[in-house]
Order: sequence, then C-alpha cells, then structure tokens
Amino acid sequence: MIRISMYLFVLAVMAGGCMDRTVERITYTANVPVYMSFSEFRSSFQKSGPLELTHPGKVYFKDGYLFVNEYGKGIHVIDNSDPANPEKMAFYEIMGNVDMAIKGNILFADSYIDLVAIDITDIDNPEEVGRLKNVFPEVVPEGDKWHPYAMVDKSKGVIIDWEVKTVTEEREPGSAWGGWIYRGGLVLMSAKEASGNWSSGAGTGGSMARFMLNDDILYLIAHPWMLKSVDAGKADKMSIIDSISVPRNMETLFRLEDKLFVGTTTGMLIYDISNAAKPRQISSYDHITACDPVVVDGKYAYVTLRTGNVCTNGQNLLEVIDISSITNPYLVKSYPMFNPHGLGVDGRLLFICDGKAGLKIYDKSDPLAIITSQLAHYPDFDTFDVIPMGGILMLVGDDGIYQYDYSDPQNIVQISRLIITGEKN
Repeated sequence: MIRISMYLFVLAVMAGGCMDRTVERITYTANVPVYMSFSEFRSSFQKSGPLELTHPGKVYFKDGYLFVNEYGKGIHVIDNSDPANPEKMAFYEIMGNVDMAIKGNILFADSYIDLVAIDITDIDNPEEVGRLKNVFPEVVPEGDKWHPYAMVDKSKGVIIDWEVKTVTEEREPGSAWGGWIYRGGLVLMSAKEASGNWSSGAGTGGSMARFMLNDDILYLIAHPWMLKSVDAGKADKMSIIDSISVPRNMETLFRLEDKLFVGTTTGMLIYDISNAAKPRQISSYDHITACDPVVVDGKYAYVTLRTGNVCTNGQNLLEVIDISSITNPYLVKSYPMFNPHGLGVDGRLLFICDGKAGLKIYDKSDPLAIITSQLAHYPDFDTFDVIPMGGILMLVGDDGIYQYDYSDPQNIVQISRLIITGEKN
C-alpha cells in the first residue's frame, strides 16, 4: 500500500519584487535506486570457481559445453561432453546477466545496460574483449512490487538494486511525482578437452532466447518494442547497425535459415534476414494476448501461449501454424495445455515445458493429432526451457538441470540432473 501525505505551503520569492509560488510537498514510501559507478560496473567481470545453481534462467549449448544463466548474476560453465555426468567447471560473474549467444570463441552477454563480448578460447581464463555501452538503456533490476519507484538520476551510475525508503519531494501542483519506470525482473522501461578448439559457428539456445546470431550479425531485443542489429564481426568493435521499432511486446527470437521468427505477446512476426544487416518484416500471425515463445521446423511453427504475471487475459495453449506460405501463415490447430513455457523440436519430436505440469513429449508427425500422440510425460516438477540436440534433451527446471536420452523415442530416459540449491533471490 502506498502511503502519501501532502500539504501545501507558500514560498515568498524575492526577485525585484514579491511573487508567491504554490508548492506541494509529498512524502511517500518508494523503491530508491542503489547506484554503482560506471567505472566500477564496467570493470566488474571476473571468473570464479564453480558455484551452486540457485536461480537458473536461459540455457545455451556450444561444443560440448552447457552455459546456464544464473539470473542477474552471471553464467555457469558446465562440461557436458558426457551428458550422463555433467561437471560444473567455472562461473563467469556478469552483473545483470540474463541472455547470451556464442559465435566461435566469443561469448556475447548482456550486463544490465551493456552488451559484453568475452573471449573464451581458454575456458578457464576468459577475457572481456569488447563492450557496447548503453544497448539496453532502460534495463533495471526489480524492486518491491508493492511500492512505486523514486526519481532516477542516470548520471549517478548503473542501478544495481533498490532500497525501500521514505521519500519527500517538492513539486508544483499538477506535475508528476515519483519516478515511475518500467520494471519487472531484469527488463526494459552447454568439455574440458575442447577448450581452445571452438567451432566457428554459433551455438544453440533455448526457445526463450532474446539473442540470435546470423553470421556476424547479432539480433537482440533491446527493449520490448525495439529490435536491434549489432555488427559483432569484431568483438572489440561492436556497433549497432540497425534498429527497428516494433508495435508489439517482443519476447523471444528464433532463426531458421534466412527467416527470423519473433514471439510477441500478441502474435508471431516473421522477418526476412537474407540481408542480415537489414531485417525486413514479411508477415505476421496474430493470437490472443499471452506470453509467447516460438520454434519452427520448416513447414510449421509451434507457439506456446500461457497466462502469467505479465501475460494477462490469455489462455494456456499450444498452437500449430502453417508457414508453408511464409507471407500468409495460418492456424492449423490449437491444443489446451496447463501453463506452457519453452519448447523444442527435433525430427518428429516436440518437447514442451508445461510449467508445473512437467515435461511433455509428443510425436508431431500429424499436426492434427499431436495431443493424442504423447510419447512421454514427466510430471510434478516445474519446467522452463529445453534444448533438444542429437538425441539428448537439456532442460532447465525449477529444481535442477535435467538431461534425457531420447535417441529411442519409445524409451526416453532421464540420464542426469544437476540439483539447484539454496533459496532464490
């Protein structure tokens, strides 16, 4: 509950005569920003030994390594050359990190307002080699949801936290009070022997990714309504080469060849990226308001829609969309789900993280009969996102990183789990 008390008083101002000015003094309880200087923030990257998983987020796989985001803090590096025995190797401390992408030996990661490039040629000795400042200018951590936000002064540094305090402000009648800003989480207003021998291409992320590589171009959702293209060909000379204003709330990116599929809260957008530096929208598919990751297998796009804290007025569905005519996508069929989050496809298999209803695996050969073609169901744990690759499914759940062998679709088995410890922040 916001507590506000105000009273009026009159100030006599002498400037060649007397003039009255009415001012309101307002006292309220608010989230007050905690700043870190830009110099301290931009020299904060470092590598430490393995840490416990406490709040995993996005997941990424590259050349036998599994990279798992620790929400807002950095990235766990896991040797996954033997998926049945994954080994935590290191932790990269990256303040405010949520997303990542890897091309060759360069790891790209967000760090609050900046995009950083880290050389991981030697996995044990990473080195920050580039930083693109202020790519995400409105990103802040989440404060106490029951209080407003006090006035922000960006000249003081990077906001790294909030403190709930009593604030007194003066203003003229009718002017805005408080510093209301757009917030909510970090938002906008996966082999030791392989170290130093990285393949030249990009790795693979989950369906919740906000970063997507296309050769030397890195696409990123810099703001829910702003898609930016970054020239990442030279890690030490990254630059923004294109920005597209999108009149929708973007959430996820998925690339298939020369097409970029953007999941938004009100539909799926399809961009032609044959000219990598200049994405061009060619079509869209509209749906009800709901959170929306999307994956594609060529002829069909698969979209999960869910209700949630920021996804009001939605339903919990799997939608199958025919994209054989890329300029005219249309709905083939919708299936009810519990609360679906991330999803993945490999061959005829469709993997769905159905929230607290667990992992569901389907044969998608017949898009009109997916719901009756369930191959496996692992219930009773909260699931977030998946990466299926080469017969191994890597899954981020609320209580661990799970891996499954699905090389025999009729006998899918769990082969490992990294347990999450401690309390979420």
